[in-house]
Amino acid sequence: MSETGTTEATMETPPRLEVDRLLDDPQTRIIVCCGAGGVGKTTTAAALGVRAAERGRKVVVLTIDPARRLAQSMGIDSLDNTPRRVKGVQGAEGGAGGELHAMMLDMKRTFDEIVEGHSDPERAQAILANPFYQSLSAGFAGTQEYMAMEKLGQLRARDDWDLIVVDTPPSRSALDFLDAPGRLGSFLDGKFIRVLMAPAKVGGRAGMKFLNVGMSMMTGTLSKLMGASLLKDVQTFVAAMDTMFGGFRTRADATFQLLQAPGTAFLVVSAPEPDALREAAYFVERLAAERMPLAGLVLNRVHGSDAEQLSAERALAAAENLEEGGIVDQESGKAGLRDSTEADPETDTDTAARTARETGADTVEAGADTSADTDARADAETRADANADVDADVDVITAGLLRLHAERMQVIAREQRTRDRFTSLHPEVAVAEVAALPGDVHDLAGLRAIGERLAAGVPAGA
Repeated sequence: MSETGTTEATMETPPRLEVDRLLDDPQTRIIVCCGAGGVGKTTTAAALGVRAAERGRKVVVLTIDPARRLAQSMGIDSLDNTPRRVKGVQGAEGGAGGELHAMMLDMKRTFDEIVEGHSDPERAQAILANPFYQSLSAGFAGTQEYMAMEKLGQLRARDDWDLIVVDTPPSRSALDFLDAPGRLGSFLDGKFIRVLMAPAKVGGRAGMKFLNVGMSMMTGTLSKLMGASLLKDVQTFVAAMDTMFGGFRTRADATFQLLQAPGTAFLVVSAPEPDALREAAYFVERLAAERMPLAGLVLNRVHGSDAEQLSAERALAAAENLEEGGIVDQESGKAGLRDSTEADPETDTDTAARTARETGADTVEAGADTSADTDARADAETRADANADVDADVDVITAGLLRLHAERMQVIAREQRTRDRFTSLHPEVAVAEVAALPGDVHDLAGLRAIGERLAAGVPAGA
């Protein structure tokens, strides 16, 4: 154990993630913030958007977080499926001013736009009014992630922004964002859908004959499982969507290729906790397997200290000594504190009275106290009691602060060990450590502070 209370590093320091270089590079067109839930993806995405815009980029931030923290921090009453300009973003000095826009994915509205944009009005109306479609578009597993990919593709195709920052959905697993297009495409291309589409594709009397003869048993079973009404809704939906199914898979493949292309950068966001970094390591491996361009790891809420020379062990030992009165030089150590508070006329008077008594200048009968002597002794006893109380209070406060420092140093050591385990597995991954803030981020100033910490890449006190 080192003098600072942290385990001495036995490996090379990981490369530092240079966030400003990434944001300033005009070739960087898409930044995807991904990671486990609750690690600060939304805040990171918003902070990157603010910093990029204030460095001259024209940015749109797409968030899929159902909590509306992003809108609140950017001073916008509400976010919806349309990008909205964020006021108060300061342009780069001496250059073209940047812009920041923000939006929140509306999953159902995005699905509706796909239907309206890829079918004639009559067919679109039939699909939008279909009960099965309404359920599918509102909450089918993977639909949110798929629609996030759709919206990303739409934003990139418009070419209105030179940087798109994506905050991935708060899913059970961060990998859902990559898996969803394939899952939804597999569902739409699956055997169940093809069976339901068969009567419509055959058509006319042949279709009816096929349905009556070849599918009577299956449709009877499905009717019992799903209900006749739901089965009819599904068949109607499938018939109406027939011409669109290929488009879903085509667009999903195109967006997936966009994520693999130069100009896209993935940032894995994590906290210095074992579970979060374990999932971050898994995601790094998955990105490599999918040939996705990884820019680095953002490690949020990292603790630091400006007094790391005082180890946890020494701080705890000092606190125990104070609490047990074991420090032998407490009085001399506190003399300076009392000297600054006791230089008053009463102190001088008390000293003079004591000196006079010692030299015999006061002529009093043996065993008798003058009223002045009695008052002087009473004042001295009162001050002694007050000093004792001050000393006790100082000891309690100091011991408490020492114990808080020891706890902080233990947290720092634990976070360091956790980060070192990740680094040993992925030494090539660049890392930016973001110091923990004392409170939540709720405005542009807070997002700027996060952006500055992202650019610095190391926690305070490190």
